[in-house]
Amino acid sequence: MPPWLHPRAAYVHVPFCAHHCGYCDFAVTAGQDQLMTLYVEALGQELATLSEPCPVDTVFIGGGTPTYLTPPLLERLLAEIRRWLPLHASGEWSIEATPESLDAGKVALLADHGVTRVSIGAQSFHPQLLQRLERIHNPDDVPRAVECVRERIAQVSLDLIFGVPGQSVDDWDRDLRRALRLQPEHVATYGLTYEKGTPLWKRWQGGQVQPLGEDDELAMYCRAMDVLSAAGFEHYEVSNFARPGRRCRHNQVYWANHAYFGFGVGAARYVQGRREMNTRDTHGYIRRVFAGEKPLLQAEELPPEERARETLALQLRRADGVRRGEFQEQTGFDLDALAGAKLRQHAELGLIEDNGACVRLTRSGKCVADALMAELL
Repeated sequence: MPPWLHPRAAYVHVPFCAHHCGYCDFAVTAGQDQLMTLYVEALGQELATLSEPCPVDTVFIGGGTPTYLTPPLLERLLAEIRRWLPLHASGEWSIEATPESLDAGKVALLADHGVTRVSIGAQSFHPQLLQRLERIHNPDDVPRAVECVRERIAQVSLDLIFGVPGQSVDDWDRDLRRALRLQPEHVATYGLTYEKGTPLWKRWQGGQVQPLGEDDELAMYCRAMDVLSAAGFEHYEVSNFARPGRRCRHNQVYWANHAYFGFGVGAARYVQGRREMNTRDTHGYIRRVFAGEKPLLQAEELPPEERARETLALQLRRADGVRRGEFQEQTGFDLDALAGAKLRQHAELGLIEDNGACVRLTRSGKCVADALMAELL
């Protein structure tokens, strides 16, 4: 069965955090650590709905802060995942972590259970910027965490945020270069977004926060492309850079619009062309799983043309672009019949390059990727 129908990847969500940062719009639970044991038990029950183990190529444990779990609960979670989602021999198993939540004991647990990759939320190396982001670690926690991971696990990814109020292009440049000194295999760079309903959005609406201008954000994004490319990183997706051979294989499943499993609060899954998302309420999730109910928030099955346009928009985010032959095989649509006029228009503007077999974003196209994707959708 093709990978866009049958999942070969799985996402598992752990919502618990020591603190809910003001910009974060993920399904996060802070100040309710008493729910951790019940939650891990509920996750095990949801995983058991697979009925039998489903081998996968990639697993990604995200959050929240999965490594905020106590060692016994973290070990229990890892064991449940190994039981129901056994990883192929050459598979990739990633987990997200905050710098202050990692120690030698937890890293040993991760390594012993087969985790191959740790994604650390560094965000910045400037104390004042971390404070504005409401992060609770300090800059020195990041190299300590990286060193700790490297004792047992080969791959380290660092997440960085640009566009923070008060941040300068030089601040961002220093963050990039300090991250590079830690020799990560992968770097993700995200522009700060003001998600409706978050505390950051409310402060912005109230005039307490002044976002950076678009010119400054663009300069920061271009600086990331220049600095990381010069250091030997591939810019393999709009926001992601990796050393050769070290791309995040799990995230590439999303950008290909292939199928994947999803378990836990707020987790999404895409199986046999049907998208489902679990409830974002941790109490509700636990209650419904224990009652033998599906913890769904919403579900949809897109019509074929909408699914094809979604595939186009997602695949165009990749440096590999959209390959005409593979696109037709996956969607049943001819790329040019579906969106040829728009693609030609963007090519004339210098935002897209087309070699006949493949369509991909140019450097200028990457700078306006979100707007361009919205047009194609």
